[in-house]
Amino acid sequence: MDDAAERAWEKCLAIVQDNVSARGYKTWFEPLEAQSLEEDDGLRKLTVQLPSRFYYEWLEEHYFSLLRKTVTRVLGPKGRLFYDVVIEQNDPDNPDQGASMQLPARFSEDESSPSPPAADDESSSSSPDAPASSGPASPSSSSPDASSPEAAPSSEERQDPDGPPSRDGSTGPGRDETKSDPPVQNPFAIPGLKDTEIDSQLNDGYTFDRFIKGACNQLARSAARSIASEPGGTSFNPFLVYGGVGLGKTHLIQAIGNRVSAHQASEAVLYVSSERFTTEFVQSIQRNRVGEFSRFYRQVDLLIVDDVQFFSGKEKTQEEFFHIFNALRQAGKQIVLSADRPPRAIDGLEERLLSRFQWGLSADLKPPGLDTRIAILQRKAEDDGIELDDEIIEFIARRIESNIRELEGALIRLLAHATLHQRDITLDLAREVLSDLVQEQQATLTIEDIQRIVGEHMGVSEDQMRGETRKREIVRARQVAMYFAKKHTQHSLKSIGLHFGGRDHSTVIHANNTVDERRESNERFRQTVNEIAQKIDRHGQ
Repeated sequence: MDDAAERAWEKCLAIVQDNVSARGYKTWFEPLEAQSLEEDDGLRKLTVQLPSRFYYEWLEEHYFSLLRKTVTRVLGPKGRLFYDVVIEQNDPDNPDQGASMQLPARFSEDESSPSPPAADDESSSSSPDAPASSGPASPSSSSPDASSPEAAPSSEERQDPDGPPSRDGSTGPGRDETKSDPPVQNPFAIPGLKDTEIDSQLNDGYTFDRFIKGACNQLARSAARSIASEPGGTSFNPFLVYGGVGLGKTHLIQAIGNRVSAHQASEAVLYVSSERFTTEFVQSIQRNRVGEFSRFYRQVDLLIVDDVQFFSGKEKTQEEFFHIFNALRQAGKQIVLSADRPPRAIDGLEERLLSRFQWGLSADLKPPGLDTRIAILQRKAEDDGIELDDEIIEFIARRIESNIRELEGALIRLLAHATLHQRDITLDLAREVLSDLVQEQQATLTIEDIQRIVGEHMGVSEDQMRGETRKREIVRARQVAMYFAKKHTQHSLKSIGLHFGGRDHSTVIHANNTVDERRESNERFRQTVNEIAQKIDRHGQ
Protein backbone atom coordinates (compact mmCIF):
# COMPACT_ATOMS: atom_id res chain seq x y z
CA MET A 1 0.00 0.00 0.00
CA ASP A 2 1.24 3.50 -0.87
CA ASP A 3 1.92 5.45 2.36
CA ALA A 4 1.20 8.77 0.68
CA ALA A 5 -2.08 7.42 -0.63
CA GLU A 6 -3.00 6.09 2.78
CA ARG A 7 -2.32 9.46 4.45
CA ALA A 8 -4.30 11.33 1.79
CA TRP A 9 -7.22 8.93 2.07
CA GLU A 10 -7.22 9.20 5.88
CA LYS A 11 -7.58 12.96 5.53
CA CYS A 12 -10.44 12.43 3.11
CA LEU A 13 -12.14 10.00 5.49
CA ALA A 14 -11.87 12.49 8.35
CA ILE A 15 -13.83 15.01 6.29
CA VAL A 16 -16.34 12.42 5.08
CA GLN A 17 -16.99 11.19 8.60
CA ASP A 18 -18.03 14.69 9.64
CA ASN A 19 -20.53 14.91 6.80
CA VAL A 20 -22.36 11.57 6.82
CA SER A 21 -24.19 9.56 9.42
CA ALA A 22 -22.25 7.01 11.46
CA ARG A 23 -24.08 4.20 9.70
CA GLY A 24 -23.44 5.61 6.25
CA TYR A 25 -19.74 5.98 7.04
CA LYS A 26 -19.44 2.47 8.43
CA THR A 27 -21.30 0.93 5.48
CA TRP A 28 -19.85 2.78 2.51
CA PHE A 29 -16.47 4.26 3.51
CA GLU A 30 -14.91 2.30 6.36
CA PRO A 31 -14.28 -0.85 4.21
CA LEU A 32 -12.41 1.12 1.52
CA GLU A 33 -8.60 1.14 1.26
CA ALA A 34 -6.29 3.48 -0.61
CA GLN A 35 -4.05 1.84 -3.22
CA SER A 36 -1.90 4.54 -4.79
CA LEU A 37 -1.34 8.28 -5.25
CA GLU A 38 0.20 9.21 -8.61
CA GLU A 39 0.98 12.30 -10.72
CA ASP A 40 -0.30 11.90 -14.29
CA ASP A 41 -0.67 14.67 -16.90
CA GLY A 42 -0.77 17.32 -14.20
CA LEU A 43 -3.41 15.48 -12.19
CA ARG A 44 -2.98 13.92 -8.77
CA LYS A 45 -4.74 10.56 -9.02
CA LEU A 46 -5.79 8.87 -5.78
CA THR A 47 -6.87 5.26 -6.32
CA VAL A 48 -9.11 3.53 -3.77
CA GLN A 49 -10.09 -0.14 -3.87
CA LEU A 50 -13.81 -1.02 -3.77
CA PRO A 51 -15.10 -4.51 -2.92
CA SER A 52 -17.64 -4.58 -5.78
CA ARG A 53 -19.04 -2.79 -8.80
CA PHE A 54 -22.13 -2.02 -6.79
CA TYR A 55 -20.04 0.05 -4.36
CA TYR A 56 -18.75 2.10 -7.30
CA GLU A 57 -22.24 2.78 -8.60
CA TRP A 58 -23.59 3.65 -5.17
CA LEU A 59 -20.77 6.07 -4.30
CA GLU A 60 -21.04 7.78 -7.66
CA GLU A 61 -24.77 8.25 -7.37
CA HIS A 62 -25.10 9.23 -3.74
CA TYR A 63 -21.75 10.70 -2.68
CA PHE A 64 -20.43 12.31 -5.86
CA SER A 65 -20.58 15.91 -4.59
CA LEU A 66 -19.13 15.05 -1.20
CA LEU A 67 -16.23 13.07 -2.66
CA ARG A 68 -15.49 15.72 -5.30
CA LYS A 69 -15.21 18.49 -2.72
CA THR A 70 -13.30 16.29 -0.29
CA VAL A 71 -10.66 15.14 -2.81
CA THR A 72 -10.10 18.63 -4.22
CA ARG A 73 -9.77 19.99 -0.72
CA VAL A 74 -7.16 17.39 0.28
CA LEU A 75 -5.26 17.08 -3.03
CA GLY A 76 -5.94 20.48 -4.56
CA PRO A 77 -7.88 21.52 -7.69
CA LYS A 78 -6.10 18.88 -9.78
CA GLY A 79 -6.95 16.06 -7.44
CA ARG A 80 -8.89 13.19 -8.93
CA LEU A 81 -10.33 10.00 -7.43
CA PHE A 82 -10.13 6.60 -9.16
CA TYR A 83 -11.66 3.30 -8.07
CA ASP A 84 -9.98 -0.09 -8.31
CA VAL A 85 -13.14 -2.26 -8.43
CA VAL A 86 -12.97 -5.97 -7.60
CA ILE A 87 -14.98 -8.03 -10.08
CA GLU A 88 -17.72 -9.89 -8.24
CA GLN A 89 -17.50 -13.63 -7.75
CA ASN A 90 -19.94 -15.78 -9.74
CA ASP A 91 -20.65 -12.96 -12.18
CA PRO A 92 -21.43 -14.60 -15.56
CA ASP A 93 -20.70 -11.33 -17.38
CA ASN A 94 -17.15 -11.19 -16.03
CA PRO A 95 -15.16 -14.34 -16.73
CA ASP A 96 -12.07 -12.89 -15.03
CA GLN A 97 -13.47 -13.41 -11.56
CA GLY A 98 -11.27 -12.16 -8.75
CA ALA A 99 -9.62 -9.59 -11.05
CA SER A 100 -10.24 -5.86 -10.87
CA MET A 101 -10.94 -2.94 -13.14
CA GLN A 102 -10.07 0.71 -12.68
CA LEU A 103 -12.82 3.29 -13.06
CA PRO A 104 -12.52 7.04 -12.57
CA ALA A 105 -14.77 8.96 -10.25
CA ARG A 106 -17.02 11.45 -11.99
CA PHE A 107 -15.26 14.87 -12.09
CA SER A 108 -15.59 17.82 -14.46
CA GLU A 109 -13.33 20.87 -14.64
CA ASP A 110 -16.03 23.37 -13.81
CA GLU A 111 -16.94 21.46 -10.65
CA SER A 112 -13.45 21.22 -9.18
CA SER A 113 -14.04 23.62 -6.32
CA PRO A 114 -11.75 23.16 -3.31
CA SER A 115 -14.42 24.42 -0.93
CA PRO A 116 -15.07 22.17 2.04
CA PRO A 117 -17.96 19.74 1.72
CA ALA A 118 -21.24 20.22 3.46
CA ALA A 119 -23.68 17.61 4.62
CA ASP A 120 -26.42 18.80 2.28
CA ASP A 121 -24.22 18.31 -0.79
CA GLU A 122 -24.16 14.53 -0.65
CA SER A 123 -27.03 13.60 -2.91
CA SER A 124 -27.00 13.98 -6.66
CA SER A 125 -29.38 13.38 -9.51
CA SER A 126 -29.21 10.04 -11.23
CA SER A 127 -28.65 9.32 -14.89
CA PRO A 128 -29.83 6.23 -16.73
CA ASP A 129 -26.95 3.80 -17.00
CA ALA A 130 -23.64 2.93 -15.43
CA PRO A 131 -20.49 2.65 -17.61
CA ALA A 132 -19.67 -0.76 -19.02
CA SER A 133 -15.96 -0.92 -18.24
CA SER A 134 -13.81 2.21 -18.41
CA GLY A 135 -13.93 5.84 -19.36
CA PRO A 136 -15.75 8.67 -17.63
CA ALA A 137 -18.12 7.21 -15.07
CA SER A 138 -21.71 8.31 -14.73
CA PRO A 139 -24.03 7.51 -11.85
CA SER A 140 -26.25 4.50 -12.25
CA SER A 141 -29.64 3.84 -10.85
CA SER A 142 -29.87 1.73 -7.73
CA SER A 143 -31.65 -1.09 -9.52
CA PRO A 144 -29.69 -4.35 -9.78
CA ASP A 145 -28.46 -5.96 -12.97
CA ALA A 146 -30.71 -8.72 -14.30
CA SER A 147 -27.76 -11.04 -14.07
CA SER A 148 -27.10 -10.10 -10.46
CA PRO A 149 -30.32 -9.94 -8.48
CA GLU A 150 -28.45 -9.81 -5.23
CA ALA A 151 -26.92 -6.47 -6.19
CA ALA A 152 -29.92 -4.53 -5.00
CA PRO A 153 -29.31 -2.23 -2.05
CA SER A 154 -31.20 -2.65 1.18
CA SER A 155 -34.63 -1.12 1.23
CA GLU A 156 -34.70 -1.43 4.98
CA GLU A 157 -31.65 0.63 5.84
CA ARG A 158 -31.97 4.22 7.01
CA GLN A 159 -33.54 6.19 4.25
CA ASP A 160 -31.22 9.17 4.03
CA PRO A 161 -28.25 10.05 1.78
CA ASP A 162 -25.92 8.09 4.06
CA GLY A 163 -27.68 4.76 3.64
CA PRO A 164 -29.34 2.67 0.96
CA PRO A 165 -32.55 4.00 -0.56
CA SER A 166 -36.08 3.17 0.40
CA ARG A 167 -38.01 0.85 -1.87
CA ASP A 168 -39.68 3.81 -3.50
CA GLY A 169 -36.24 5.19 -4.29
CA SER A 170 -36.49 8.26 -2.07
CA THR A 171 -33.58 9.47 0.02
CA GLY A 172 -32.61 12.49 2.01
CA PRO A 173 -33.94 14.54 4.89
CA GLY A 174 -37.48 14.36 3.61
CA ARG A 175 -37.70 10.91 5.21
CA ASP A 176 -36.18 11.80 8.58
CA GLU A 177 -39.30 10.61 10.35
CA THR A 178 -38.02 7.04 9.96
CA LYS A 179 -35.09 7.69 12.28
CA SER A 180 -37.18 7.09 15.40
CA ASP A 181 -37.98 3.58 14.19
CA PRO A 182 -35.00 2.56 12.06
CA PRO A 183 -35.78 -0.13 9.50
CA VAL A 184 -33.84 -3.31 9.06
CA GLN A 185 -30.30 -2.73 7.86
CA ASN A 186 -28.95 -4.21 4.68
CA PRO A 187 -31.41 -7.07 4.10
CA PHE A 188 -30.17 -7.96 0.60
CA ALA A 189 -26.72 -9.33 -0.03
CA ILE A 190 -24.18 -7.08 -1.79
CA PRO A 191 -21.81 -8.90 -4.18
CA GLY A 192 -18.21 -8.79 -3.11
CA LEU A 193 -19.01 -8.57 0.60
CA LYS A 194 -18.67 -11.70 2.68
CA ASP A 195 -20.49 -12.39 5.93
CA THR A 196 -22.74 -9.37 5.63
CA GLU A 197 -23.72 -8.29 9.14
CA ILE A 198 -27.40 -7.96 10.02
CA ASP A 199 -28.31 -5.05 12.25
CA SER A 200 -30.33 -6.73 14.99
CA GLN A 201 -32.36 -3.56 15.70
CA LEU A 202 -32.23 -4.43 19.41
CA ASN A 203 -32.37 -1.93 22.25
CA ASP A 204 -29.30 -2.57 24.41
CA GLY A 205 -31.22 -1.55 27.53
CA TYR A 206 -33.62 -4.48 27.25
CA THR A 207 -31.81 -7.21 29.18
CA PHE A 208 -32.79 -9.94 31.60
CA ASP A 209 -30.89 -8.20 34.39
CA ARG A 210 -33.15 -5.19 34.00
CA PHE A 211 -36.36 -7.18 33.74
CA ILE A 212 -37.95 -7.24 37.19
CA LYS A 213 -39.01 -10.74 38.14
CA GLY A 214 -42.41 -11.29 39.71
CA ALA A 215 -45.25 -13.78 39.95
CA CYS A 216 -46.85 -11.92 37.03
CA ASN A 217 -44.11 -12.93 34.60
CA GLN A 218 -42.40 -15.97 36.11
CA LEU A 219 -43.26 -18.51 33.40
CA ALA A 220 -42.55 -16.17 30.49
CA ARG A 221 -39.24 -15.01 31.98
CA SER A 222 -38.03 -18.54 32.77
CA ALA A 223 -38.88 -19.75 29.28
CA ALA A 224 -37.21 -16.72 27.71
CA ARG A 225 -33.96 -17.36 29.59
CA SER A 226 -34.03 -21.01 28.54
CA ILE A 227 -34.47 -20.03 24.89
CA ALA A 228 -31.67 -17.46 25.11
CA SER A 229 -29.31 -20.17 26.36
CA GLU A 230 -30.15 -22.54 23.51
CA PRO A 231 -32.04 -20.81 20.68
CA GLY A 232 -33.75 -23.34 18.47
CA GLY A 233 -32.76 -26.15 20.81
CA THR A 234 -35.78 -26.19 23.13
CA SER A 235 -39.38 -27.22 22.59
CA PHE A 236 -40.36 -23.56 22.98
CA ASN A 237 -40.32 -22.83 19.27
CA PRO A 238 -42.06 -20.63 18.48
CA PHE A 239 -42.19 -18.77 21.77
CA LEU A 240 -45.10 -16.32 21.96
CA VAL A 241 -45.46 -13.79 24.77
CA TYR A 242 -48.81 -12.06 25.14
CA GLY A 243 -50.29 -9.50 27.49
CA GLY A 244 -51.76 -6.02 27.73
CA VAL A 245 -50.11 -2.74 26.89
CA GLY A 246 -47.08 -1.75 28.93
CA LEU A 247 -46.48 -5.08 30.67
CA GLY A 248 -42.96 -5.65 29.31
CA LYS A 249 -43.48 -7.85 26.24
CA THR A 250 -41.05 -5.94 24.05
CA HIS A 251 -38.47 -5.82 26.85
CA LEU A 252 -38.62 -9.57 27.40
CA ILE A 253 -38.41 -10.67 23.77
CA GLN A 254 -35.57 -8.24 23.07
CA ALA A 255 -33.77 -9.51 26.17
CA ILE A 256 -33.62 -12.90 24.44
CA GLY A 257 -32.00 -11.32 21.41
CA ASN A 258 -29.51 -9.33 23.46
CA ARG A 259 -28.45 -12.41 25.43
CA VAL A 260 -27.95 -14.43 22.24
CA SER A 261 -26.02 -11.59 20.57
CA ALA A 262 -23.76 -11.25 23.60
CA HIS A 263 -22.98 -14.94 24.06
CA GLN A 264 -23.34 -16.36 20.54
CA ALA A 265 -21.88 -13.72 18.28
CA SER A 266 -22.06 -15.96 15.21
CA GLU A 267 -25.86 -16.10 15.43
CA ALA A 268 -27.77 -13.66 13.20
CA VAL A 269 -30.41 -11.99 15.37
CA LEU A 270 -33.16 -9.72 14.06
CA TYR A 271 -35.92 -7.84 15.87
CA VAL A 272 -38.68 -6.35 13.73
CA SER A 273 -42.18 -5.07 14.41
CA SER A 274 -45.01 -6.67 12.47
CA GLU A 275 -45.84 -3.25 11.05
CA ARG A 276 -42.30 -2.87 9.71
CA PHE A 277 -42.35 -6.39 8.29
CA THR A 278 -45.63 -5.67 6.52
CA THR A 279 -44.47 -2.34 5.11
CA GLU A 280 -41.24 -3.79 3.79
CA PHE A 281 -43.06 -6.74 2.26
CA VAL A 282 -45.52 -4.49 0.43
CA GLN A 283 -42.66 -2.40 -0.90
CA SER A 284 -40.82 -5.53 -2.03
CA ILE A 285 -43.89 -6.43 -4.10
CA GLN A 286 -43.91 -2.98 -5.65
CA ARG A 287 -40.20 -3.29 -6.49
CA ASN A 288 -40.44 -6.91 -7.71
CA ARG A 289 -38.03 -8.00 -4.99
CA VAL A 290 -40.08 -10.47 -3.00
CA GLY A 291 -37.49 -13.19 -3.56
CA GLU A 292 -34.75 -11.05 -2.02
CA PHE A 293 -37.03 -10.10 0.87
CA SER A 294 -37.73 -13.77 1.59
CA ARG A 295 -34.08 -14.83 1.28
CA PHE A 296 -33.00 -12.19 3.77
CA TYR A 297 -35.40 -13.33 6.49
CA ARG A 298 -34.54 -16.98 5.92
CA GLN A 299 -30.88 -16.35 6.77
CA VAL A 300 -31.74 -15.15 10.30
CA ASP A 301 -30.94 -17.51 13.18
CA LEU A 302 -33.19 -15.81 15.74
CA LEU A 303 -36.20 -13.91 14.39
CA ILE A 304 -38.12 -11.75 16.87
CA VAL A 305 -41.42 -10.28 15.64
CA ASP A 306 -43.31 -7.84 17.86
CA ASP A 307 -47.10 -7.34 17.93
CA VAL A 308 -48.11 -10.09 15.50
CA GLN A 309 -51.77 -9.15 16.01
CA PHE A 310 -51.15 -6.49 13.33
CA PHE A 311 -50.89 -9.29 10.76
CA SER A 312 -54.66 -9.64 11.17
CA GLY A 313 -56.50 -9.29 7.87
CA LYS A 314 -53.31 -8.96 5.79
CA GLU A 315 -53.57 -12.11 3.72
CA LYS A 316 -50.51 -11.68 1.49
CA THR A 317 -48.30 -10.74 4.43
CA GLN A 318 -49.55 -13.74 6.39
CA GLU A 319 -48.81 -16.01 3.45
CA GLU A 320 -45.23 -14.73 3.15
CA PHE A 321 -44.64 -14.94 6.89
CA PHE A 322 -46.09 -18.46 6.87
CA HIS A 323 -43.45 -19.60 4.38
CA ILE A 324 -40.63 -17.80 6.21
CA PHE A 325 -41.84 -19.31 9.50
CA ASN A 326 -41.80 -22.82 8.04
CA ALA A 327 -38.34 -22.40 6.52
CA LEU A 328 -36.82 -21.11 9.76
CA ARG A 329 -38.39 -23.74 11.97
CA GLN A 330 -37.43 -26.59 9.65
CA ALA A 331 -33.87 -25.27 9.69
CA GLY A 332 -33.83 -25.37 13.49
CA LYS A 333 -33.90 -21.58 13.85
CA GLN A 334 -35.62 -19.87 16.77
CA ILE A 335 -38.75 -17.76 16.37
CA VAL A 336 -39.96 -15.40 19.11
CA LEU A 337 -43.26 -13.52 18.86
CA SER A 338 -45.34 -11.14 20.93
CA ALA A 339 -49.03 -10.20 20.85
CA ASP A 340 -51.49 -8.23 22.94
CA ARG A 341 -53.78 -11.24 23.38
CA PRO A 342 -53.69 -15.06 23.20
CA PRO A 343 -53.29 -16.41 19.64
CA ARG A 344 -56.82 -17.80 19.49
CA ALA A 345 -58.24 -14.39 20.39
CA ILE A 346 -56.61 -12.69 17.38
CA ASP A 347 -59.25 -12.27 14.72
CA GLY A 348 -58.27 -12.28 11.05
CA LEU A 349 -55.39 -14.77 11.28
CA GLU A 350 -55.38 -17.70 8.89
CA GLU A 351 -55.89 -21.02 10.62
CA ARG A 352 -52.61 -22.47 9.30
CA LEU A 353 -50.63 -19.54 10.71
CA LEU A 354 -52.56 -19.60 13.97
CA SER A 355 -51.79 -23.29 14.42
CA ARG A 356 -48.08 -22.58 13.99
CA PHE A 357 -48.17 -19.83 16.57
CA GLN A 358 -49.43 -22.47 18.99
CA TRP A 359 -46.82 -25.11 18.15
CA GLY A 360 -44.40 -24.08 20.85
CA LEU A 361 -45.09 -22.21 24.08
CA SER A 362 -47.43 -19.29 24.68
CA ALA A 363 -46.87 -17.45 27.97
CA ASP A 364 -48.76 -14.47 29.29
CA LEU A 365 -47.58 -11.42 31.17
CA LYS A 366 -50.02 -10.34 33.86
CA PRO A 367 -50.26 -6.93 35.51
CA PRO A 368 -47.53 -6.68 38.16
CA GLY A 369 -48.38 -7.11 41.81
CA LEU A 370 -47.64 -4.44 44.38
CA ASP A 371 -44.22 -5.86 45.32
CA THR A 372 -43.21 -6.05 41.66
CA ARG A 373 -44.37 -2.48 41.02
CA ILE A 374 -42.35 -1.26 43.99
CA ALA A 375 -39.27 -3.09 42.70
CA ILE A 376 -39.74 -1.53 39.25
CA LEU A 377 -39.93 1.97 40.73
CA GLN A 378 -36.89 1.36 42.91
CA ARG A 379 -34.88 0.23 39.88
CA LYS A 380 -36.01 3.26 37.89
CA ALA A 381 -35.07 5.62 40.72
CA GLU A 382 -31.63 3.99 41.00
CA ASP A 383 -31.12 4.40 37.25
CA ASP A 384 -31.84 8.11 37.58
CA GLY A 385 -29.56 8.43 40.61
CA ILE A 386 -32.43 9.49 42.89
CA GLU A 387 -33.11 8.34 46.44
CA LEU A 388 -36.80 8.21 47.26
CA ASP A 389 -38.49 7.43 50.54
CA ASP A 390 -40.26 4.10 50.60
CA GLU A 391 -43.57 5.79 51.33
CA ILE A 392 -43.34 7.80 48.09
CA ILE A 393 -42.56 4.71 46.02
CA GLU A 394 -45.39 2.79 47.65
CA PHE A 395 -47.74 5.74 47.09
CA ILE A 396 -47.06 5.64 43.34
CA ALA A 397 -47.14 1.84 43.17
CA ARG A 398 -50.56 1.68 44.81
CA ARG A 399 -52.05 4.19 42.42
CA ILE A 400 -50.87 2.81 39.10
CA GLU A 401 -51.51 -0.90 39.05
CA SER A 402 -51.68 -2.47 35.63
CA ASN A 403 -49.26 -0.68 33.30
CA ILE A 404 -45.51 -0.60 33.82
CA ARG A 405 -45.10 2.11 31.21
CA GLU A 406 -47.49 4.41 33.08
CA LEU A 407 -45.81 3.48 36.34
CA GLU A 408 -42.39 4.61 35.13
CA GLY A 409 -43.94 7.63 33.44
CA ALA A 410 -45.45 8.77 36.73
CA LEU A 411 -42.05 8.60 38.41
CA ILE A 412 -40.41 10.51 35.56
CA ARG A 413 -43.09 13.18 35.84
CA LEU A 414 -42.49 13.54 39.58
CA LEU A 415 -38.71 13.80 39.14
CA ALA A 416 -39.06 16.33 36.33
CA HIS A 417 -41.44 18.52 38.35
CA ALA A 418 -39.14 18.50 41.36
CA THR A 419 -36.11 19.38 39.23
CA LEU A 420 -37.74 22.14 37.20
CA HIS A 421 -39.31 23.80 40.24
CA GLN A 422 -36.37 23.10 42.56
CA ARG A 423 -38.50 21.34 45.15
CA ASP A 424 -37.71 18.42 47.41
CA ILE A 425 -39.47 15.19 46.52
CA THR A 426 -41.99 14.61 49.29
CA LEU A 427 -45.19 12.68 49.65
CA ASP A 428 -47.19 15.92 49.44
CA LEU A 429 -45.44 16.80 46.17
CA ALA A 430 -46.22 13.34 44.80
CA ARG A 431 -49.90 13.79 45.68
CA GLU A 432 -49.92 17.17 43.99
CA VAL A 433 -48.10 16.18 40.80
CA LEU A 434 -49.89 12.88 40.25
CA SER A 435 -53.37 13.99 41.28
CA ASP A 436 -54.64 14.10 37.70
CA LEU A 437 -53.23 10.69 36.76
CA VAL A 438 -55.44 8.68 39.09
CA GLN A 439 -58.40 9.28 41.33
CA GLU A 440 -57.64 9.32 45.03
CA GLN A 441 -60.31 6.73 45.80
CA GLN A 442 -58.59 4.35 43.37
CA ALA A 443 -55.35 4.76 45.23
CA THR A 444 -56.74 4.00 48.66
CA LEU A 445 -58.15 0.65 47.58
CA THR A 446 -56.45 -1.55 45.03
CA ILE A 447 -57.44 -4.91 43.61
CA GLU A 448 -54.57 -6.44 45.58
CA ASP A 449 -56.04 -4.95 48.77
CA ILE A 450 -59.40 -6.50 47.97
CA GLN A 451 -57.79 -9.86 47.21
CA ARG A 452 -55.94 -9.74 50.52
CA ILE A 453 -59.00 -8.75 52.57
CA VAL A 454 -61.25 -11.36 50.93
CA GLY A 455 -58.57 -14.03 51.15
CA GLU A 456 -57.94 -13.44 54.85
CA HIS A 457 -61.65 -13.56 55.63
CA MET A 458 -62.37 -16.67 53.55
CA GLY A 459 -59.14 -18.55 54.24
CA VAL A 460 -57.74 -18.39 50.69
CA SER A 461 -54.35 -17.04 49.61
CA GLU A 462 -53.97 -14.33 46.96
CA ASP A 463 -51.93 -16.70 44.80
CA GLN A 464 -54.74 -19.25 44.89
CA MET A 465 -57.19 -16.58 43.71
CA ARG A 466 -54.94 -15.79 40.77
CA GLY A 467 -54.24 -19.46 40.07
CA GLU A 468 -55.99 -22.05 37.92
CA THR A 469 -57.50 -24.23 40.65
CA ARG A 470 -61.26 -24.87 40.47
CA LYS A 471 -61.83 -25.93 44.09
CA ARG A 472 -65.19 -24.67 45.26
CA GLU A 473 -63.98 -22.57 48.19
CA ILE A 474 -61.29 -20.92 46.05
CA VAL A 475 -63.69 -20.22 43.18
CA ARG A 476 -66.14 -18.67 45.67
CA ALA A 477 -63.49 -16.41 47.17
CA ARG A 478 -62.30 -15.42 43.69
CA GLN A 479 -65.84 -14.48 42.67
CA VAL A 480 -66.36 -12.39 45.78
CA ALA A 481 -63.07 -10.56 45.20
CA MET A 482 -64.05 -9.86 41.58
CA TYR A 483 -67.41 -8.58 42.81
CA PHE A 484 -65.81 -6.05 45.15
CA ALA A 485 -63.14 -5.11 42.61
CA LYS A 486 -65.88 -4.12 40.17
CA LYS A 487 -67.77 -2.26 42.87
CA HIS A 488 -64.92 -0.34 44.50
CA THR A 489 -62.40 0.34 41.73
CA GLN A 490 -62.49 2.09 38.37
CA HIS A 491 -60.87 -0.83 36.55
CA SER A 492 -62.46 -2.18 33.40
CA LEU A 493 -63.79 -5.72 33.41
CA LYS A 494 -60.84 -6.77 31.26
CA SER A 495 -58.35 -5.23 33.68
CA ILE A 496 -60.01 -6.92 36.65
CA GLY A 497 -59.84 -10.27 34.85
CA LEU A 498 -56.12 -9.77 34.20
CA HIS A 499 -55.55 -9.33 37.94
CA PHE A 500 -57.12 -12.74 38.53
CA GLY A 501 -54.78 -14.87 36.45
CA GLY A 502 -55.53 -13.39 33.05
CA ARG A 503 -59.25 -14.24 32.99
CA ASP A 504 -61.47 -12.48 30.50
CA HIS A 505 -64.26 -9.97 31.09
CA SER A 506 -67.01 -12.60 30.76
CA THR A 507 -65.63 -14.39 33.84
CA VAL A 508 -65.88 -11.16 35.83
CA ILE A 509 -69.48 -10.65 34.68
CA HIS A 510 -70.36 -14.22 35.66
CA ALA A 511 -68.73 -13.76 39.08
CA ASN A 512 -70.78 -10.62 39.81
CA ASN A 513 -74.03 -12.25 38.74
CA THR A 514 -73.27 -15.32 40.85
CA VAL A 515 -72.51 -13.27 43.98
CA ASP A 516 -75.69 -11.20 43.55
CA GLU A 517 -77.84 -14.30 43.11
CA ARG A 518 -76.24 -16.17 46.01
CA ARG A 519 -76.66 -13.18 48.33
CA GLU A 520 -80.39 -13.29 47.65
CA SER A 521 -80.74 -17.01 48.27
CA ASN A 522 -78.19 -17.80 51.00
CA GLU A 523 -78.30 -15.95 54.32
CA ARG A 524 -74.92 -17.20 55.49
CA PHE A 525 -73.24 -16.14 52.26
CA ARG A 526 -74.93 -12.72 52.46
CA GLN A 527 -73.54 -12.28 55.97
CA THR A 528 -70.04 -13.20 54.77
CA VAL A 529 -70.23 -10.66 51.97
CA ASN A 530 -71.48 -7.96 54.34
CA GLU A 531 -68.64 -8.62 56.78
CA ILE A 532 -66.10 -8.35 53.98
CA ALA A 533 -67.76 -5.13 52.78
CA GLN A 534 -67.32 -3.62 56.25
CA LYS A 535 -63.61 -4.51 56.27
CA ILE A 536 -63.16 -2.97 52.84
CA ASP A 537 -64.93 0.20 53.96
CA ARG A 538 -62.66 0.48 57.01
CA HIS A 539 -59.59 0.04 54.82
CA GLY A 540 -60.65 2.96 52.64
CA GLN A 541 -61.08 5.35 55.56
